[in-house]
Amino acid sequence: MTQFLFDKAPKIKSVLMLLISLTILSCASKKDILYFQDSENLNLTKTDHEFDPVIETNDILYISLSSINEELLSPFLRKSQQTQQLNSANPGLDGYLVNIDGTISFPVIGDIEVAGHNRAYVENILKEKLLIYIKDIVVDVRIMNFKVSVIGEVKNPGVYTIDDERVTITEALALAGDLTEDGNRHNITVIREENGVQKVAKIDLTHTEFYKSSFYYLKQNDLVYVEPSTKGVKKSGFIPDIPALLSLFTVILSSIILITAID
Repeated sequence: MTQFLFDKAPKIKSVLMLLISLTILSCASKKDILYFQDSENLNLTKTDHEFDPVIETNDILYISLSSINEELLSPFLRKSQQTQQLNSANPGLDGYLVNIDGTISFPVIGDIEVAGHNRAYVENILKEKLLIYIKDIVVDVRIMNFKVSVIGEVKNPGVYTIDDERVTITEALALAGDLTEDGNRHNITVIREENGVQKVAKIDLTHTEFYKSSFYYLKQNDLVYVEPSTKGVKKSGFIPDIPALLSLFTVILSSIILITAID
């Protein structure tokens, strides 16, 4: 037995080295897991993160009017003020749909162009037109359908409604429960539609460069996709599971050694 092992030592050593190499390659490294690995180099000013959502066609706007004399509001409300609450059972029915031409139809005033503008602009335009009728008018505009979708290798994929119309990609991933251990942190895909054109960006969470990206803040209806890492793909069966193969190979090799030694 001893003589056999001595004779076969070079071959056994080569096989063991191969097994060790494959084991090392099959393991995830630190650089594949940790977020923001170069965070010490991050130096952003407040203006670098200024964001104000732009209204788009097919958005639904919640428009609230208020005045000391509520009777003056009546002609400008499609429904009673009581039913136009942001937390109503179906607030979309009380909202103003942005038409394909970028306008909304407002009572008495008529069509108002809103697409391509922010909420503050629309509030100012409405207030300017309503001041003719109501001197103390207060206008509040919200985007009711500000939603983002997060799918792929996250713990809770789904569609998330953003009440304050301001969400970063990291916040969206946090809402989805963060990436699973099989999520690829180097290659997060964000799909966005702007002016009828689909745009795609790739985000690497292991570095902070994405903080400067125009995709750092998500827009309404953005889609975030987390693809599986190599480890995740292996689990799905598309690529052989190296640890499992190593275990099988080790058993076979041990059996061959024992059988040969007995002979």
